[in-house]
Amino acid sequence: MRAGDRGAANAASRAQRQLRVSSLPPYARRIARIRSSFAEAGIEALLVTHPPNLRYLTGLDATMGMLLVEATACTLIVDGRYLTAARGCVGRAGELRQTTITPVEGSYEGTLAAVLRRTGRGGRVGVESTAMTLAAFRHLDRALESVRSSGAAVELVPVERVVEAARVVKDSEEIETLRNAAVRLSAVAREAVAMARAGRTEREVAMDIDAAIRGGGFTKTAFDTIVASGPNSALPHARPGDRMLGPGDGVVLDFGGVYDGYCVDLTRTVQVAPASAAFRRLFDAVSEAHAAAIAAVRPGVLGSEVDSAARDALARHGLADAFVHGTGHGLGLEVHEEPRISKAGTAHPDEPLKPGMVFTIEPGVYVEGFGGVRIEDDVLVSEQGCEVLTDVPVDPAPFLAGA
Repeated sequence: MRAGDRGAANAASRAQRQLRVSSLPPYARRIARIRSSFAEAGIEALLVTHPPNLRYLTGLDATMGMLLVEATACTLIVDGRYLTAARGCVGRAGELRQTTITPVEGSYEGTLAAVLRRTGRGGRVGVESTAMTLAAFRHLDRALESVRSSGAAVELVPVERVVEAARVVKDSEEIETLRNAAVRLSAVAREAVAMARAGRTEREVAMDIDAAIRGGGFTKTAFDTIVASGPNSALPHARPGDRMLGPGDGVVLDFGGVYDGYCVDLTRTVQVAPASAAFRRLFDAVSEAHAAAIAAVRPGVLGSEVDSAARDALARHGLADAFVHGTGHGLGLEVHEEPRISKAGTAHPDEPLKPGMVFTIEPGVYVEGFGGVRIEDDVLVSEQGCEVLTDVPVDPAPFLAGA
């Protein structure tokens, strides 16, 4: 076969595999996608221990567990706290019929070793190096000595981003969940901006926002709610305290919720009356950067290019140095995940955007001693460009507290 013919045949084979995977039910589709990456990762099986990855592949919401994904079978190892929930996940998701649930006996590591001894399988088993401590790796490796002594060759291979690379592009079920969550968070935001009134403390406002999040149908907050007023708003991750909101204060309100396991995140900055020109200068610059970054989002664009669009807008206002964090972060089962919308050359992958990616756009400027402004929305990369999932007015004028 000529090289060109082989290339065409390989392309056709890949297309057929992708078609078969896309026609599978959600969890089977996700597991099939993970298996398809084994050869590139140089492994024959993957041990999943990061809780969000466990949920992604099985639907199990647990703080601890192991999922051994092999070429034709899966073994889900859980302790007594999650045994009933695991059985429920497998029972509800017919596509997990090839998944065997194994209760922990003694320890997770010892139970995994017993599974491998019983099946006689092994080979190169990938472990999630970013989710496993060196001590845990050594403990697991020692537990597998009993498997090796029985004649099975088992080698633990640290790998990165095997599941995360699949999670970065959301499937239709995830997108629907995130859309619903964004609608709910937008409703909370409309209540929240009216809570920032003179005479209330940051902590009081934060407590009311947290209550609104739970009242909006979220299981919990996605992170500790930020309410930062006056000079405190110059701290990007300020903690709400006893400072009382006063006239002319800018107030950053940053909050998020977890809905059906998925996180959404939103920030608005309002001002307690009376309005001031100094606050408006910062606000207009950030608003321009926010709009520029959203306009840059489309398939094929690098995350760093979206970040640059925001930074260039702020530079035109002489505020580039006041922007001290990335423009955005991925949303999903974790509130901070891939993709990262940040400068090129950081530790995070800078890859072209793809349809199905969901992330925040949140430029901000921070002036020590005066205050700061941040505006954040959640966006979905679509085939055509960008869909803004959150829907709350950006301009603070309609919500000018005390006006």
